Amino acid sequence: MTYALGMVRFLVLYPQPMDREAFERHYFDVHVPLAKQLPGLRSYTVSRNASPVRGEERFFLVAVLEWDDMGSLRRDFSSALGQATARDVDELARLCPGIQSLIYEVETL
Repeated sequence: MTYALGMVRFLVLYPQPMDREAFERHYFDVHVPLAKQLPGLRSYTVSRNASPVRGEERFFLVAVLEWDDMGSLRRDFSSALGQATARDVDELARLCPGIQSLIYEVETL
């Protein structure tokens, strides 16, 4: 089977925060505007209604960020702005322990 690597996605799964209002305030007023300044970021979407299909874990929020390729993502994350965005995750983790994330390249079949 042949395939071609395409865009890169960064998936973030947020469990129920300890303080929902404080989390949402920081996430939408500080974190999202910071991340949206990353020059290679193509899209930033969130969902508040993710339903488990297998397993029982329910997530409060799911975020998907997309870049054209792994090089673009790496450049953004190695920049001063990318490092500031990554450091801000420490505040999110304080408000919402148990955040999970992964980066993956999308394959076109």
